[in-house]
Amino acid sequence: MAAEKEKQKKPFRKYIRIFWILLLLPPVALVILVLSIALFADLPSTGDLTNPKTNLASEVISADLKILGKYYAENRVNVKYKDLDTMMVAALIATEDARFYKHSGVDGMGLVRVFTRTIIGGNGNAGGGSTLSQQLAKMLFPRQKFHTKWQIVKQKIKEWIIAARLERQYTKEEIMTMYLNKFDFLNQAVGVKSAAQIYFDTTPDKLTVEQSAMLVGMAKNPSLFNPVRKAEATRLRRNVVLKQMVKYKYLTQAKYDELKDKPIKLYFHAEDHNEGLATYFREHLRTRFLKKWCAENLNPATGKNYDIYRDGLRIYTTIDSRMQKYAEEAVAEHMAYLQGEFFKENKRNFPFSWKVTKDEIQNIMLAGMHESDRYSNMKDAGATEGEIEKSFHTPTEMRVFSWKGDRDTIMSPWDSIRYYKAFLQTGFMSMEPQTGYIKAWVGGINYKHFKYDHVKEGKRQVGSTFKPFVYALAIQEGWSPCLQVPCVKTCIDLPDGKQWCPANSGGKIDDELEGKMITLKKALALSINYVSAYIMKQFGPKAVEQFARRCGITSPIDVVPSMCLGTPDISVYEMVGANSTFANKGTWIEPIYVTRIEDKNGKVIAEFVPKSDEAMNEEKAYIMTVLMKGVVESGTGVALRGPKFKLLNPIAGKTGTTQNNSDGWFMGLTPDLVSGCWVGGEDRSVHFNTMQLGQGATMALPIWGKYMRKLYDDKTLKISQRDFEKPAKKISIELDCSKYDKDTGIIEDPGDGFTEPE
Repeated sequence: MAAEKEKQKKPFRKYIRIFWILLLLPPVALVILVLSIALFADLPSTGDLTNPKTNLASEVISADLKILGKYYAENRVNVKYKDLDTMMVAALIATEDARFYKHSGVDGMGLVRVFTRTIIGGNGNAGGGSTLSQQLAKMLFPRQKFHTKWQIVKQKIKEWIIAARLERQYTKEEIMTMYLNKFDFLNQAVGVKSAAQIYFDTTPDKLTVEQSAMLVGMAKNPSLFNPVRKAEATRLRRNVVLKQMVKYKYLTQAKYDELKDKPIKLYFHAEDHNEGLATYFREHLRTRFLKKWCAENLNPATGKNYDIYRDGLRIYTTIDSRMQKYAEEAVAEHMAYLQGEFFKENKRNFPFSWKVTKDEIQNIMLAGMHESDRYSNMKDAGATEGEIEKSFHTPTEMRVFSWKGDRDTIMSPWDSIRYYKAFLQTGFMSMEPQTGYIKAWVGGINYKHFKYDHVKEGKRQVGSTFKPFVYALAIQEGWSPCLQVPCVKTCIDLPDGKQWCPANSGGKIDDELEGKMITLKKALALSINYVSAYIMKQFGPKAVEQFARRCGITSPIDVVPSMCLGTPDISVYEMVGANSTFANKGTWIEPIYVTRIEDKNGKVIAEFVPKSDEAMNEEKAYIMTVLMKGVVESGTGVALRGPKFKLLNPIAGKTGTTQNNSDGWFMGLTPDLVSGCWVGGEDRSVHFNTMQLGQGATMALPIWGKYMRKLYDDKTLKISQRDFEKPAKKISIELDCSKYDKDTGIIEDPGDGFTEPE
C-alpha cells in the first residue's frame, strides 16, 4: 500500500520540480546574464563614471557678471542642485520616476513592465521601466542602433548596471542634476540652464511652475513636444506633467485648475553667434585671443590643449554689458541717420565719389568679386571665368541688410557687391585709462552681414587725431599751451632735395588766421595744419614716431614730415590706448579685455594684467589734457556742448578728417573713460563729397556724444563728471590762454556741420 502511494507521488513531485525549475530559471538566468555582462561586457570604467565625458560650453562673462555669449559644440552649461527650482525637481520626479528615492537605480516594478511589454510583447519602443538613473546612463553612454531583441536586452541590462553604479557613485540630488544638465531640449538648448535662457530668458532657479512643467514634459519626446513648432501639443503635455504633480501631492488641484488653460508663453531667442551683445568682440576673443591661449595651454584633466567648445571654460572679460549696450545703441542711432544722408548725397556714381572714374569703379568691383565667397567656391568647383562672371550678373533671390531690418529682394551678386559697398562702417572702443580695461567694443554696424572688425583688425588713416602726439613733443620741451606761434605756411626740407609745404584745410577760419599769431591750444582746437608742420619742423619726424611708440602705437609708420597731419594707418584699438596715456597721468597702459579664465570647476587657470610704460611725466600729461580740452571748449568738438548732447563736464578730445573725407575720427577723453571712433566706407572712394557731412565732427563725434550721454543718464553706472586731476606740484607754465586768444580775432564756434534731427 505504501509502495502504491509512493508510486503515485512521483509524477506529482516531478511536476513540482518542473514548476520550481520554470519559476526559478528565469531569475537565475537573469542573474547569470547580468553577472556575465557585468564581468565581460564593455562597460564604462570607474573613471568614466566619476568623470563622464560631456561637452560643456565656454561662457564669455562681462565685468558686471552677465553672459555675453558662449562657444560650444553643445550649448550646455552645468548648474548645481541648489540652482534648481524646487518645482522643477518635483515635476521631474512626478513624471519620470515617482519612486526615485526608493530604488537604487533599477526599479523592480519597472522591470515587470519591461519584461511584459518589451521582451514578451516585442515592442522595442515601449519603454516604461527606465528610472532617472537609467535614463542618465543612456544619455551619458548613448545606445547604438540595434536590430535584434537580444541586442536590446543586452543594452538594457548594461544600463541597469551603469545605473546601479551611478547610484553608488553619486547622491540622488547629483543624479537628478546631471540628468537636467545633460538633456537636450532642442533649439541649441542643451541642459536646463540653456533651456531656461533660450525659452524663457531666465535662470533655472527662477522658472515658474508651468515653465518647469513644460521643460520636463519635453523629456518624453522633445521633437514631438517642441514649444516653438508645436505649441498646443506642448501645452497638453505640460498639463500631463502638472496632473502628475497633483497625483503625487506636489501641486494642489486648485493650482492645477489655475494653470491648465494658460497658453505656452515663450521668450524664445535662439542663441546665435551673429546675434546678441558684443558680437565683434566675441569673435575677436575667439579667433585671436582664445585660439592662441588654448594652443599654448594643456588641460591636465585630458592631457590635451584646452578646448573652448567642450571644456566649459569661464572667460571673465572687462566689457561692461550696460556700456556695451549703450555703445551699440549710439552706433546704430547715428549710423542709420548718417547712411540716409549718404544715400541722398551720392546718387551720381553711386556709391562712389563723383570723382571716381568708370575704369576705377570697374577695378574696385572686380576686386570685390574676386574676394567674395561665391567666387572662391565657383573657382574651387572648376568654373571658368566666363561662367563665374555670368553667374555674378544673373539676378537671384537674396536677403540683404538695411537699417530698417533685413529685406528680401532680387538682385545680381554683382549689384549686391555695389549695394554693400555703399554702407558706411564704423569702429568704436571705450576703456578705463587707469586700468586698461576695455568696457565697450563695437567693430561694425552689423556682424551678421559685415564680419570685418574695425576696432582691432581694421587700420585707417587717422588724420588730425594724430596731432596730439606732435603737440606732446612741444609740451615735453616746456612749451605752454598758450605759447603763440605764427600761422604761416611752413616748409620742411626732404632727403631728396625737395620741400614739403602743407596747406591748411581752407575755409573762413583759416583765411582769418593767415599770418597771425595763434596759441598752441587754439591751433589744436581748430586743427591748423600750419602749426602742426611748424612743430614737426622743430623736432623732426623721428622724435614724433618715437613718442607715438611710447604711447602704444605699433602699426607701421612712415617716418616722414607728413605724418604730423595723420598719414599713418592705425587701428581704433591703438588710438584709444595711446590717447589714454594723457588721461592716465602720462603712463601708457595696454588695453586688455580678459582678466581671468576659470575651468569648469571654478578653478582659476589663468590671470592677465596689462603692460604699462611711462611715456611722459604727470605734469606734461595734465598739460596735454588742458590743451585738448580746447577742442571741445571752442574748437571742432564744440558740438558736444550743444543742446544735442549737453555734455558740460570737462572733456578733452580731437577730431580727425582725412583727404576727400574718406575717414572721420573722434577721440574723447575724460578722467574715467577714453573712447574713440572711426567712420568711413569700406573703400576710400566711398565717402561724402562735402566737408559739412564728411568731417570727423559730423561722422564720428556724434557716436561718442550719444554714448557718453547714455552713460551719464544711467545713474547705476556712476560715471564721474569730474575734471582731470591736477598734479600735486604747482605748475609754473601758463595754462589760461583766454587773454592770448582774444588777439587772434577768430570765431569761437567754428561749427561742425552736425544737423541730425531729434
